[in-house]
Amino acid sequence: MLERTAAETQAGIRLQERLARREAVVGLIGLGYAGLPLAVAFAEAGFPVIGVDLRRDRVDSLVAGQSYVGDVPSERLTPLVDSGSLRVSAEYGALADADVITICVPTPLSPTKTPDTSAISGAITALGPWLRPGQLIMLESTSYPGTTEEIVRPVLEARGFTVGQDIFLAFAPERVNPGDRHFGTRNTTKLIGGMTPACRDLATTLYATIVDEVVSVSSPVVAEMAKLMENTFRQINVAFANEMALICERLGVDVWEVIDAAATKPFGFMPFYPGPGLGGPCIPVVPHYLAWKLKTLGYDARFIALAEEINEGMPAHVVNLVADTLDCEGKSLRGSRVLVLGITYKADVADTRESPPLAVLEGLLAEGADAVYHDPFVPEVLVNGRWLASVTIDPAALHEADCVVVATDHRSYDWDWIVEQARLIVDTRNVTAEVPVDRRTRGARIVKLGAPFTNRENGI
Repeated sequence: MLERTAAETQAGIRLQERLARREAVVGLIGLGYAGLPLAVAFAEAGFPVIGVDLRRDRVDSLVAGQSYVGDVPSERLTPLVDSGSLRVSAEYGALADADVITICVPTPLSPTKTPDTSAISGAITALGPWLRPGQLIMLESTSYPGTTEEIVRPVLEARGFTVGQDIFLAFAPERVNPGDRHFGTRNTTKLIGGMTPACRDLATTLYATIVDEVVSVSSPVVAEMAKLMENTFRQINVAFANEMALICERLGVDVWEVIDAAATKPFGFMPFYPGPGLGGPCIPVVPHYLAWKLKTLGYDARFIALAEEINEGMPAHVVNLVADTLDCEGKSLRGSRVLVLGITYKADVADTRESPPLAVLEGLLAEGADAVYHDPFVPEVLVNGRWLASVTIDPAALHEADCVVVATDHRSYDWDWIVEQARLIVDTRNVTAEVPVDRRTRGARIVKLGAPFTNRENGI
């Protein structure tokens, strides 16, 4: 039975035909950084699309044609909403006519750093009254290997469906890199892991309408594991780069120059770069799904634990670096005015989830610094239980700061100008390396993360 293809089942034949004609109604649950770009892509491809999100503020924003996801400009969204190609709702009942339902809900960690799959369970359970024969159910939410099989499939079967015959199920991990100007939905290869060949075929047909290359694997668990491997690979290699920065500081070597030198090798090396830590909704979180699963099997993922220890220690290291730098100026961190530039976890996104710069700001305040921040994407942020507003960045703000900390390398910052206006800079992103030497000479004194502290720019 598992060797049947979609063409060998009547339900599969009908759905394949509707997908080919782009008549199938595509539904999505969860309209965040992964779900909204998908919804827009399917609508632009000619499918009628229904998006559901339980946050009414999101729904209200989308109904008004206003996007809250940086990778989806409102100018792209508005025509789809106005034409009715993309409809949104806060109610699951809106999906009653959906032929395809893709689940893109968040999967955070619990306080004990175990997977919280309640949103997945809640979504598939709430869908129950609107499940019917001939539907394709897709899961995109990242979770531990076995989630599709252990959480989603039982709900379908409990309602009397046979997966692969009258209802279809597959896992297709989201591969979204917020703020990336080169890779988007269309040119990022899509992985498909179907529960059966029929499920695989239908999922492949669906995603081939919006993605240039679709690659199928043998099962959902392979696709789930691939997603975890992708993110854990980055977590571990960023931790390696961060540790190399700590090592280079002690050896009196500039880690940024070392990385550039190593990157001249055309094989066997891939550059990763240090920074104030590791942030965002995926990279610091996803490896814990794998570590948790392995613990249930009696195995400790040692690389993951060590990488987490190094990455989580970087914000504190930056705070100490600021303190040491001010000390060389005859100043104490306590009471000093410190301006943090950038509070988001990466450049050009408005996301502070698991943000290392935010942890740096919190650490500076905890040490008694008069710490403030500027970020063009975040007008205010909750820090230690109180709201702080982004300050104006102007010559006075830069010059009055005892130290300016480059925490996020937003493209909108004019680093040449900032170096000219500031007196002292701690650079955690190596952005000042591109500032002309003459401007560095007459501008701020610069201390870089991962560079020898006794041989800083301009003689610190």
